Amino acid sequence: MSRNPLFFILTLIISFNACAQDKNPVNTQHSYETVVSDLKNPWGFVFLPDGSMLITEKSGELIHFNNGVKSKVSRLPEIELLGQGGLMDIELHPNYKNNGWLYLSYASSNDSNEGANTTIMRAKLKNNVLTHKEVLYNALPNTTRGQHFGSRITFDNDGYLYFTIGDRGNRDVNPQDITRDGGKVYRLKDDGSIPTNNPFANKADAKKAIYSYGHRNPQGMVKHPETGKIWTHEHGPRGGDEINIIEAGKNYGWPVISYGINYSGTKFTELTEAPGMEQPIHHWTPSIAPSGMAFITSDVYPNWKGNLLVGSLKFQYLNRCVIKNNKVVKQDRLLDGIGRVRSVRQGPDGYIYVGVENVGIVKIIPKK
Repeated sequence: MSRNPLFFILTLIISFNACAQDKNPVNTQHSYETVVSDLKNPWGFVFLPDGSMLITEKSGELIHFNNGVKSKVSRLPEIELLGQGGLMDIELHPNYKNNGWLYLSYASSNDSNEGANTTIMRAKLKNNVLTHKEVLYNALPNTTRGQHFGSRITFDNDGYLYFTIGDRGNRDVNPQDITRDGGKVYRLKDDGSIPTNNPFANKADAKKAIYSYGHRNPQGMVKHPETGKIWTHEHGPRGGDEINIIEAGKNYGWPVISYGINYSGTKFTELTEAPGMEQPIHHWTPSIAPSGMAFITSDVYPNWKGNLLVGSLKFQYLNRCVIKNNKVVKQDRLLDGIGRVRSVRQGPDGYIYVGVENVGIVKIIPKK
């Protein structure tokens, strides 16, 4: 490491300016308690009907947390650890109590010896063992690039399964090409079959599971509790993180239009809008590096009902967005400085639970 004093001073200045760019005020009307400790990267988590939790660790472990005890689930699929890829999201079937299906996203080599891509699987859980494993979708082709696996999962009111796959670092090819995987939101039936009314189901050579395209790396996705619409957020490059409301067959523009620039500071496009391409309902510049997404519907937080929560990996807090007419009109920081917020979910008890890297799962407690 360089010991040049000038290098050290410049590093401090750059770090300070980077952090100082985010002007959202800090919300202090809450505290928190740690529910599950000693987790490295809790990429996703769900609550089972008995109140226990299933938690994915990106490193490839599925953890069952029950009555204060963490147990590892066995017989997971072969998971490829490649850059940002590993074991990622988890979601329960809307009728989980009756059918027992859970859904996982992970990086898989797809039986290839080189590279990986995003895979979606469903399975059942019995005595901390995964059973009835079924691969529903393998994104192709594999690539040795380690970025932009996407991987959030959710269901809509009609029981359709949605998932995201990022552009896999192939910005100039994948997102705008519906014959290729990557840079897309996908929709399947719960058994992995393709709905006949998917927007490209009858288009020759298209990937029939695609629901929308022109995305960079969506790591947040949630169903709106009132409208039933699917909302996503996605990473921009340097600036241009976005919130989008997903519509069938729509093009969300990446990388033809963007509010971001290259990490080097150069431009890759002059356009922020173009005919036939959707505008985000909100964008962040500078980037907050969003991950995880949840709406608050609980009476536990009466003043926050209807708000949207988005984790910030870069600035290490939970962003609270006040939404009016599908626009973000106010923002503030919860859990400021807690660490890289990876996942967020409203629990069955009405409390907000947050997955924080190198911390664990914490519960937000409103101050009385």
